[in-house]
Amino acid sequence: MPDVTPDPSRKHPLRSSKQDVKAARLIPDTPQTRAPTYRLAFADPEFLTREELRPVRLQLELLKPEMALDAEGIESTIVMFGGARIREGKGALGHFYTEARRFAAIVTSRSMAHGGKHDVIVTGGGPGVMEAGNRGAHDAGGRSIGLNIVLPHEQAPNGYVTPELCFNFHYFAIRKMHFLMRARAVCVFPGGFGTLDEMFESLTLIQTRRMAPIPFLLFGRAFWERIINWEALAEAGVIAAEDLKLFQYVETAEEALAAIDGWR
Repeated sequence: MPDVTPDPSRKHPLRSSKQDVKAARLIPDTPQTRAPTYRLAFADPEFLTREELRPVRLQLELLKPEMALDAEGIESTIVMFGGARIREGKGALGHFYTEARRFAAIVTSRSMAHGGKHDVIVTGGGPGVMEAGNRGAHDAGGRSIGLNIVLPHEQAPNGYVTPELCFNFHYFAIRKMHFLMRARAVCVFPGGFGTLDEMFESLTLIQTRRMAPIPFLLFGRAFWERIINWEALAEAGVIAAEDLKLFQYVETAEEALAAIDGWR
């Protein structure tokens, strides 16, 4: 017989979906119960991944991390964007790995001194600068968030993400929302297409006032001025001169912290 004992954690006496999932595993094996149509809709992966269910999947990807972060008491974050191909001590950009790690360690130490709920480091959870950010938080003995995504050529989350704060996404758009929903500052290290995408979408939200202004820091002036001719955009009139004030350059962890602390 299935368990009909009410779940004391629930606010009403109706059976929970968890109870029915367990009960459904005990049903007799018949042609009818083996039919895909007989599966509980919310416990049927083949049904949930159908094309028509995209709106539901979008909602689930928004809700799952949000509920988990709320449960863990995360109130604000410091976002770290940067290239997956930047390695510690390797190549012309290798020093940014070290600086990202230092920055994350200092931010996390300060966060922990005040309860560890604010200014929690969040990265994309992958290698390179992302690993450096999570590693720095780990060095300081604190928690950090990893927002990973399923990619053809990658990737397990790096080993420094706090396991209960490690998430996996299908939709880039929902992932980028989670980067910014709790952000108190955005720090952008050198990177490729993905980093540029994250940077420009975040700047666009601030420029168009769909997001409140926050400290927006670009690590490495020489890199960014070589990659993007910001002044040319303003001179051409495709952005306003005032838009150039939405971000500032920093070179070190200390400069970044001073910029965040001195924000307005």
